[in-house]
Amino acid sequence: MADPIRNIVILTGAGISAESGVATFRGPGGLWEGHRVEDVCTPQALRRDPELVHRFYDERRAKLASVQPNPAHSALARLDAEWSGGLLIVTQNVDDLHERAGAKRLIHMHGALRSALCAMCGARQGWETALPPGTDCTGCGEAMLRPDIVFFGEIPYQMDAIAAALDAADLFVSIGTSGAVYPAAGFVQEARRSGVRTLELNLEPSEGSHWFDESRQGPAGVLVPQWVDEVLGGE
Repeated sequence: MADPIRNIVILTGAGISAESGVATFRGPGGLWEGHRVEDVCTPQALRRDPELVHRFYDERRAKLASVQPNPAHSALARLDAEWSGGLLIVTQNVDDLHERAGAKRLIHMHGALRSALCAMCGARQGWETALPPGTDCTGCGEAMLRPDIVFFGEIPYQMDAIAAALDAADLFVSIGTSGAVYPAAGFVQEARRSGVRTLELNLEPSEGSHWFDESRQGPAGVLVPQWVDEVLGGE
């Protein structure tokens, strides 16, 4: 008989929000909403053309008003509320659909659209509207607010906390991820090295499917509620 599950780490990617109508940034030809990654998601791009970078994320932020959490987000929020063991949801997504569904044990490893970061003092603040270059930070007063997004070449947020959660986990679940973006794509290997059971829930096999103990294919809005029912039913 398998050991009981008490601590769960869940990684979510673009696939869980796609069913809500959130367009994945990376599209055909590797373009992000019609732009090269190098033009909108690197520190160099921000220095070179801050107007373009800020406008790009302003548009993504504005689109959040037209989307809602789907059954997969709601199921994970239910798990968060009802699971008595350890739980951490780590999302690569920068939308706020997990929060709007009610999830609380959550890390945005790649940042959040509805947040602004001061490049001078490091302070963060909630942000709902357009964020023009040169906006003043309410903390230090410097005109250095930028989108609170982890650009390529920057270190994702709270990696130490994520590593500790993976080390203590009994189960690692990956939902709606491509398995192509590191360091998140390497979490399954870290989990396996620690003897953690691993499960993939994805529309189709990811690039890292072969690392998982089990892989289920189908829409997140169907698979995730089914899995949550299994977990809570067996607690």
